[in-house]
Amino acid sequence: MTEEVWGSNPLGSGVYPKAHVLNRFIAKAIDGMLVAAASQVIAPVGWIAGLAYALIADGFPGGRSVGKRLIGLQTVVPRTKEFSGFLESVIRNLPMAFAYLLVPVPYIGWLLAGAVVAFEALLLIGNEQGVRLGDEIAGTQVLDSGQLDFPD
Repeated sequence: MTEEVWGSNPLGSGVYPKAHVLNRFIAKAIDGMLVAAASQVIAPVGWIAGLAYALIADGFPGGRSVGKRLIGLQTVVPRTKEFSGFLESVIRNLPMAFAYLLVPVPYIGWLLAGAVVAFEALLLIGNEQGVRLGDEIAGTQVLDSGQLDFPD
């Protein structure tokens, strides 16, 4: 990263290096397995629990869902220089929760859910900071855990 981008204080510049895409996919897969497991516990309560986890997961301490914690990622709000909270987590995960809501609809729901997930993945890969639609709406970014010195 050049000095013009970082300046003397990386938190003040608002431009952060992109987290490793493979790590983000692995963390999301882990969280997806937790959501799927929760949804199978006791229908429909488990399905609702899975949806709730999918929405609030990035609001846990340090801006880390279980998958992000295991892989070494964190969700931050660059504007406020803080970890994401539950509000930001719900907002940033709305597109993925929408996909989760579509899955029970046979065939067309599966296709639409797949389209939402594919769209989010393409944004994540193609964006310079690795922000997807949910991140743009919530004003968040996922970073590698060691990139910034936020207090836990």
